[in-house]
Parts: sequence; C-alpha cells; structure tokens
Amino acid sequence: MRKIRKTGSYVIILICVLAASCSSSKKISSNIAIKGSGNIDIAKEAEKDILSDSNLLSAHIGISIYDPAEKKYLYNYQGDKFFIPASNMKLFMCYAAMKYLGDSLVGLKVTEYDDRIVLYATGDPTLLHPDFPNQPVIDFLSKTNKPLWGSELGWKEEGLGSGWSWNDYSDDYMAERSALPIYGNVVRFSGMKNDIKYYPAGAVNDNKFPVNGLEGYVSAVKREFYQNNYTINVSGRALRTIEVPFITSSKLSFQLLADVLKKKIIPPKTFMGTGVVTTGNPTILNYVIHSQATDSLLKITMHRSDNFYAEQTLLMVSNAKLGIMNDAKIIDTLLKTDLKGLPQKPKWVDGSGLSRYNLVSPQDFVALLEKMKNEFSWTRISTILETGGTGTLNGYYKNYAGRIYAKTGSLSNNIALSGYITTQKGKQLIFSVLVSNHLTGAANVRRAVEKFLSAVMDMN
Repeated sequence: MRKIRKTGSYVIILICVLAASCSSSKKISSNIAIKGSGNIDIAKEAEKDILSDSNLLSAHIGISIYDPAEKKYLYNYQGDKFFIPASNMKLFMCYAAMKYLGDSLVGLKVTEYDDRIVLYATGDPTLLHPDFPNQPVIDFLSKTNKPLWGSELGWKEEGLGSGWSWNDYSDDYMAERSALPIYGNVVRFSGMKNDIKYYPAGAVNDNKFPVNGLEGYVSAVKREFYQNNYTINVSGRALRTIEVPFITSSKLSFQLLADVLKKKIIPPKTFMGTGVVTTGNPTILNYVIHSQATDSLLKITMHRSDNFYAEQTLLMVSNAKLGIMNDAKIIDTLLKTDLKGLPQKPKWVDGSGLSRYNLVSPQDFVALLEKMKNEFSWTRISTILETGGTGTLNGYYKNYAGRIYAKTGSLSNNIALSGYITTQKGKQLIFSVLVSNHLTGAANVRRAVEKFLSAVMDMN
C-alpha cells in the first residue's frame, strides 16, 4: 500500500509539472504573439532595442517591416494600431503633390482682358520666399502695364489648421495658411537695439514695436494674438534672424505684393469673380505663371520638415484637383480614390502633421510608401527624402547614407520614422516605427529606433 501511495504521489507531481509546463508554454506563446510576428531575428532585435528599453516601457509602440519584393511583412508589432504620426503626415502630402502638381508649381492663374489683368491666387508658398531667389511671378508682374486685380476665388480654408496648438501661434513653425502666401507669411526681425531690421514692413502695424532690454541683438519676438503688433527683446550675443508669423488676410497679401511691385492691385472682394464692367468686347486670355520646380519645393519641405510648405502644398493639390483650396475636401477625395486601399483608414486632417487629430497605423505608412515606390522613380523619391546624416536625420544613421531614406516626425511625447532601408545583401525594405505617449527625451527614442534599424540593415 505504501508503494502504491508513493507511485500515486509521483503521478500527481508529474501531472503538476506538466500542467505548469503547459501554463508556461501558453505564457511564452502569448508573449511571442504580443511582441510581434515575423522574422525571429528582427523580433529579437526589436525586443532588445525598443520594446524592452526602460525609457519606452510605458509608451505605445508600433513597428512594421515589409519586403516589397516578396510582398510580405517580415515583422509586425501592433502594425494595425493607430498612432499620432506628427510630421510623418508629410508623406501623405508628398505623395499627393508628386502625383498632381506636375513638374512646376502654378504661381498664379491669370485672366487677361484688354483693359486689366486678374490674378487668381493658387496657394503657392514660394512667392518672395528667401529660399527661392528666382521669382518668375514677380518678373511677369513687373513687366505688365495693365491694371492688376486680385482674386482669392478658390480659397475655402482658415489660417490655422484643425487641431493645431493655439498657443504656438507666434512660433515660426506655425505660420498661417493663405491663398496668396508671401514672404512665407512671417515677419523677419534681426539687428541690434538701435538698428532693428524687419520685413515685410507692411505686416507690422504702424511700423512700431516696443523693445525690451538694454543692449544686444534681437533675441526674442512675440506677437499679440489678435493683432500684428510685436514686442522685441534684445539680449543676444550674435546676429540672427527671428521669424514670427503675421495674421494674414486677402487685403494684406495683395497689398504686400503691390508694395514690392510699386503698383496698385485692386484687392479681392472689390468685384465678383471676373465680372468687371468694361466697354467694348475685351479680349480674354487665360493662362498660368509657373514659379518653381515642384520637387525643389518638396525636397526642402521634407528635409527641413517645413510645416508651412507642407500645408500650402496640400492646398495647391486641392486647387489643382478640385478647383478650391480646402483640406477636408481634398483629403476625403484622396482617401476615396488614390488611397482607398490602405490597410486601415487613417484619420487625416492636415498637410504638415501639426494636428494631434491625425491618426495613422504603421501598416498604412508601409502601404503608402510601397505605392509611392511603384508610381514614381527611385531617383525622384531618393532626392526628395533625406538620407542618413542629412536633413532632419542629421546626427543619425551617419554610416548608412544611401541605405536609408525616410521622414521623421516629432510632437511632444510622440516620435515617428517611416521610409526605406537597404540590407547588407542589397534587399530594400519598407518600414514604419511609431512611438506615442513616451515620457523620455525625444533623443532617447530616436537612438533606440536608430539602433534597431541599423541592426536590421546589418542583418545577412
């Protein structure tokens, strides 16, 4: 009887061990499912470099690595979840611009009569912007002797975008949008206390502003919320230029243009459409004035992550495709046509990614980048996107120039990076890494992502 009891005890113990083992296996299996599916080496690297990083344990993370040649994901961790994409949203804008803006930007649409020229604004952000010394629109308008009339007939938007942080209104990265942007819709201040220079002067009320500080260069400028009134602080030890957005209006935009031309421009809303009463039967010519090469604007936009350029570019796409400038309408159109096949329908509200209302999944970015690769030449894509050590990737991926082309994204507590990488064997992959709600420094997140992607590029 004792022997039987002993055997029974062994059986009970064995059952317990097996049960524990099964339980443990279930936990391991469950853990693997949670940590992502696909290539085991990539999964291990993601776990080591990002998912187990002590700085990121409380963050929400999404990672997708895709092989376009094999048409399969090599790794997915929450790739179907939504994240705030920040400036990765510019990839959507960029795709639309590459497809619909042609080789050259339309600086103005023109209707020319016998007795006048009507100028229709198109949203082109390059007008009198210091990034573009060559100004075909100004050259054209300087040579005509006919009276000029201004129109914003297609403008159906607001100066500030939906979901933008209102108290950033005076910061250079949040210039207002407009139908006829000019000088980048910012006033540029520089100089010392007794010799402050600024332009355009017409965007500063009464050309007056209080100056605080005893001596030094311009160090800070603040604009009133509802007025183009500015307060300047001087204390800087070096000369620099500070850009501050001004409040836009159709009247102001055309007046600033008139100031440069030293010609009168009758502002919008003085007449309805093009129906100005004239004598006789006027000759009508309709044509456009091209300004800059489209890709020259896109390259600056993506390398500098320029919010103003991105916003205006999406409005130009809207004008080109729909005949009006309106974010909601062009976004709805694109999502129902060109981008209707995205894995998850994103919430897309602006061109720059300034809005926290934007929500996109890593798989959406992968699908968008694959579509971009299929529709446009690699030479064009690799020229527009920044590579290691350039643009907003300056200081990162220095040893991988030519092997990574991507777009960064950054809002407080949110970091994003999506693009293309090439492995050691020459295989090109598409990736998206989105991190939301982190509480560490942005550099810590970027370095963790850099370590992961560098390891993937170095894999055999």
